[in-house]
Amino acid sequence: MLRAHDDAESLLRFCLPGEWNFTSAAAGSRMFFLAAASAAAAMSLDAATAERFARIALGHVGQEWPQKLDLVLEGPQDLLRPALLHPAFHGSFDWHSCVHAHWMLARLLRRFPDLPSAGAIAARFDRAFTPDTIAAERAFLARPSARGFERPYGWAWLLKLHAELEDRWASRLAPLAQDFAARFAAHLPRADYPVRHGVHANTAFALTLAADWAERHDPGLLALFRATAQRWYAADSDARPWEPSGEDFLSPTLAEAVCMARLLPPAAFAPWFDRFLPRLADGEPAALLTPARVSDRTDGRIVHLDGLNLSRAWCWRALGTTLHAADPRRALAEAAAERHLAASLAEVGGHYMGAHWLASFAVLALDGA
Repeated sequence: MLRAHDDAESLLRFCLPGEWNFTSAAAGSRMFFLAAASAAAAMSLDAATAERFARIALGHVGQEWPQKLDLVLEGPQDLLRPALLHPAFHGSFDWHSCVHAHWMLARLLRRFPDLPSAGAIAARFDRAFTPDTIAAERAFLARPSARGFERPYGWAWLLKLHAELEDRWASRLAPLAQDFAARFAAHLPRADYPVRHGVHANTAFALTLAADWAERHDPGLLALFRATAQRWYAADSDARPWEPSGEDFLSPTLAEAVCMARLLPPAAFAPWFDRFLPRLADGEPAALLTPARVSDRTDGRIVHLDGLNLSRAWCWRALGTTLHAADPRRALAEAAAERHLAASLAEVGGHYMGAHWLASFAVLALDGA
């Protein structure tokens, strides 16, 4: 399964929540991180894990209840079932989770076209992406009260989903993707400040996700993303993160660094990163290298911290690739990624409050998506 060699399974058992001494790890030296990387090598996505994740998503993308709506009621006519308000994306507890579950299914189908669940994924896409369902989603979005709907997290995931789709599904979703691209284009020039906290409104994460779509479909929007990232983050230095917060699923610090790695030219990113985390080679800030503890996975907000561990793993892997092989920060980043994966990967597919969304973040981390 998720192993580069046979030692990875024993490492996962060792690292299950409750068995890891997080306090001593935070105060320990880089040797622990390097040892973890040696033991885990590089966990990666294989066909068996892809099938398991696909089955998790297929079990909830069409599950209408429970549902948490992002809806401003303009009158009694708006009191409709989720399946009527959002015929394409009404499962997975909330709209954005349903969107990124579809992204994950599309990614898994492209990476492993012979999955046993490939037929079920295709059938799901055929049901979700029709002219009528997309027209209804666009009509909801066009309501005056929906101006801030899912900004910017859902916007970015919808664009990332469209960038991953192929053939008829991509063409069917294209009008909705264009709507969200237009929203980015209209909103970013008015956004004088970034949103830096570690949940849905984080702007760095949104720019990073949406850049894939812009690179393929709209060079002008990509240029706006680059200019916005420069405007928001170029002057940042010597990050001293107060994280994790109790409900984070993103690292504000690492999300910003990955955004700049994605949108800056490499020659510009390297000195920015040196200024942003100047003590990384010494293992500081230790908080960024230490997985979060998750005390209650039945609590929908506390379980965000499993997502934090998975998204940090994604960030550390991405940042590691920007560093030269001989740079000691690269080994530190790679080891931190494996450690964060080990802390939460085994929890994917557990209680529904995490199961309806965590697999997508696991695929981000495991597949470098």
